This record gives sequence, structure tokens and C-alpha cells, in this order.
Amino acid sequence: MKKIGMILVVMLVASVTASAQRFALIDTEYILKNVPAYQKATEKLSAMQKEWQGEVEKANKEAKALYDDYQKTLRSLSEAQRTKKEEAILAKEKAAQELRMKYFGPEGEMSKKQKELISPFEDAIYEAVKTLSLRKGLSMVIDRASANGIIFAAPSNDISDEVLNQMSK
Repeated sequence: MKKIGMILVVMLVASVTASAQRFALIDTEYILKNVPAYQKATEKLSAMQKEWQGEVEKANKEAKALYDDYQKTLRSLSEAQRTKKEEAILAKEKAAQELRMKYFGPEGEMSKKQKELISPFEDAIYEAVKTLSLRKGLSMVIDRASANGIIFAAPSNDISDEVLNQMSK
């Protein structure tokens, strides 16, 4: 009787283990670091950002220069001249703010370029992970680069190199 009970327990444990979900890990930072085209895209994006930031800073400096000039000559200006200079300062500040929004706002050029240059790599990773997951019967793939809750993961679960290989196919 004890043997039959023990066999049933072993079979139950075996069936639970067999139906357990399989998972793997990837490290998107590692994957992207090993894709030369991604490095070129991020360099291009960085160069654009610096150029646009320079334009915004130039516009801000021009507005500040107008304000500083206004402060220096404030006492010698008539009311009409003050009003005219104040309007010019406000217009320059508004133009600088609009330029900042044009480049760095939620719908700005930077956001559009990020989608244009970076999204293809994210899509390629997703497709490679999907293909590998289906082939290996994985029910879940966790990105260790963005999952703050992972304290330890066995390197044998990391399929980042396989994702890189799949992307190159």
C-alpha cells in the first residue's frame, strides 16, 4: 500500500513538473551592443540631438541677451520703448520654447527619429524572441536589462546569443 502511495506521489510530482512553464532570459542591452547597425543609429541620433540642442540653446541665449540689454537700458527708455522691448523679449522666449517643443516635445523630431531609427531593432529582437520561443516551447522570455526584480538568473537560461544569431538570419 505504501509503495502504491509513493508511486502515485512520484507520478503526481512528475506530471506537475512536466506541465511547468518554461522560461528564458534575454539581455536587450547586450544584444543591441552587439549589433553594429544599432550603434550607428544611436550615434546618428546623438548627433542630431546635439545639433538640435545647440539651436535651442542659441535661441535661449538670444532671448537672454535681449533681456540683459533691456535691464541695462531700462531707466533711459520711454514707456513705448519698454513695451516694445518687452514684447520682443517675450516673442524670442516663445520662439525658443516652440523650437524646444519642435525638437524635443512628445511629438517632436527627436521622438520621430527615435521611432524611425530604433524601432526596427526592437522589432527585430521581438521577432527573433518570438521565433525562438515557439521553437523551444518557451512560455515566457524575460528581459533582464529592464526587469528590476530579477536578483539572480542562471546563465543557462540566457538566450541573448541565440537571439543575436536569429536576428542575423
